[in-house]
Order: sequence, then C-alpha cells, then structure tokens
Amino acid sequence: MDSALSDPHNGSAEAGSPTNGTTRPPSTPEGIALAYGSLLLMALLPIFFGALRSVRCARGKNASDMPETITSRDAARFPIIASCTLLGLYLFFKVFSQEYINLLLSMYFFVLGILALSHTISPFMNKFFPANFPNRQYQLLFTQGSGENKEEIINYEFDTKDLVCLGLSSIVGVWYLLRKHWIANNLFGLAFSLNGVELLHLNNVSTGCILLGGLFIYDVFWVFGTNVMVTVAKSFEAPIKLVFPQDLLEKGLEADNFAMLGLGDIVIPGIFIALLLRFDISLKKNTHTYFYTSFAAYIFGLGLTIFIMHIFKHAQPALLYLVPACIGFPVLVALAKGEVTEMFSYEESNPKDPAAVTESKEASASEGLEKKEK
Repeated sequence: MDSALSDPHNGSAEAGSPTNGTTRPPSTPEGIALAYGSLLLMALLPIFFGALRSVRCARGKNASDMPETITSRDAARFPIIASCTLLGLYLFFKVFSQEYINLLLSMYFFVLGILALSHTISPFMNKFFPANFPNRQYQLLFTQGSGENKEEIINYEFDTKDLVCLGLSSIVGVWYLLRKHWIANNLFGLAFSLNGVELLHLNNVSTGCILLGGLFIYDVFWVFGTNVMVTVAKSFEAPIKLVFPQDLLEKGLEADNFAMLGLGDIVIPGIFIALLLRFDISLKKNTHTYFYTSFAAYIFGLGLTIFIMHIFKHAQPALLYLVPACIGFPVLVALAKGEVTEMFSYEESNPKDPAAVTESKEASASEGLEKKEK
C-alpha cells in the first residue's frame, strides 16, 4: 500500500538538481500552493461522497453492492500483509525490468480502473438519461455445486445504463494505457478511493483504531526507516496515488514535476470517517457531529503533513499526522458529550454473514406482511 505524501514524482529531481544534464527550474510558490491545494481537495472529495454512499451501501440489498466488512482480526493482519506486499514490489523492481512489471500492472489496473470508474459515475450519469431510455436489466451469476449445496461465487446485477458508463470509462482507460497522463491517473485514483470508502466497512470503532494504529506504525517505519515506500511509489506506474504538477502554470497540461499523495492516505482514514457518519445516523439525533469532526480532523492532519513536508523538504508519512487527528478529535468530542460508551459499543454486522442475511430476509418479509395487512 502506497501511503506517503511526496514531492516530486516519476523520477523528477528535487528543485534545482540536475536532470539529464540540465537544471530543473524551481517551482514557483504559486505552483506549489496550487499543487498542494489540489491534492487536498482531491483527497476530500472521495472521503465525503464515499462516506455518504457507504450509508446507502449498508442499507442496500443489491448483492453487487454489498460492502466488505473489516473485522478486528483483519485489521491486525493488514499492516503485516501490506508490508509484505510493499517489500515484494520493492524486490521485484530491483531484480526484474521495471518496464515489463509496469506493463503487467498497467493492464491489471486498466481493467480495475474501468470497473471502478464505471461504478463511481453510474449514479451521476443516471440523471442524464432520458425517461424513455430503453433500459434492460442483466445479471451475471456464477455458482458452484447443485441443489442445496449450490453456492454463489459471483452475483452481479447491472443494466443498460451501467454498460453506457462502462463504455465511457473505457475511453479514460485507453487514454491512461496509451499516455499515462496524470489526469487519467487521477480519475482512476479518485474512483478507487471513492469505491474503497464506500465498500470497505469497519465493523466497529475499536477495529478502526486497531487498523489506523497498525498502519500508523507501518507508514512511519517504511517512510522514515527505509527508502522502500518512496522508491516503490516513484517506480510504480499505476493509479495508486493522486498526483498534481507543481509546474502547471509554466508548462500547462504537459507539466512533469509532480507532488503526490498515496491512496492509502485517503482510503484508510476515509473508511473510519465513513464509520463515524453511520454511527451518527444510528444515534438518531439528526446531527452529524462525529462525521464533521473527523472530516475537519482529516483536513487539519493532511494540512499539517503538507506544511511539515514543505518545511523539511522530505517525503512524509501522512498517517503520522492523520491517525492521531482522526481518532483523537472524535474521541475528545465523545468525552465532552458523554458518549464514549455508545461510540465504542456501536457494532455493524457483516451483510455477507449467513446470520445477517437471514435476519435481513426476515425483516423484509415482516415489512411485506405489515404492508399487506394495511
């Protein structure tokens, strides 16, 4: 998992250092401010809208939109798995040709990016289809076994409108595959981030604290303790980071001196912020206190990361600043309101769990019976 805020990117040198026998002109203060401000804004968008969509996702009954619930065991193992993956990628780049590895990764993320972008834009595109649009329903179903032992492997429902979104997303995919343009990279990165925040659900606040705490240590170690994360981030030509050129004002869309933000710095705090929004709703007080508090904490933490990085001219582990802010601010608010017990006792069931599915079916049947009686 790439989770560092860095500058610059893609082999570009620090301002004023030689590159291919020439000296890169230093970025202007305006260009730096534009780059950092844009990264901050791009980070906030998938968190805000992904959190809102996570509420609908948690209530949804469509099997294709079922969230993946992260338990405390998953959270504890995640930093270890992420470390092994990161180190494996680092060794691959050291041993094998970077060109061939990135070609394979480009094809992989080309497919994933199209699917993620299509899922992201689908709700917005539905507003532009005319009422008489011939919309047909489809279902992709793969099962194994037969009779009572039949088990669903894939159950994906979609319609003609989704196919149109898939076609539009494919255009961006081809653009990214052929040009590796930073705008196409960011469109895929934003889609990955929004889908992550929407579809990855923490089952409770304690699990969120375990996950963020573990990745806090992971981020600090791999950024400050080694050069592994920054090396992989600069070598890895895939939309796993958001980038924005600091020399956009001088070179326009062909700018190449990038600041970057790893998607891990968006998705990991984002799923915790989304959990707090669902907790707010569970309180039934018609306020979103914890959501707005954690959202403001994220802005503070990322802003502090950018400030520290600009002062010390060194890549920063953003979770070093984001984790204390995103956990600390809401807990302080809960202490002030006397709701710490409610916060840490809030629990979400796994919608893919057989018991939860049975309970959901029983609730639906009960609702249908009540409507008939009325």
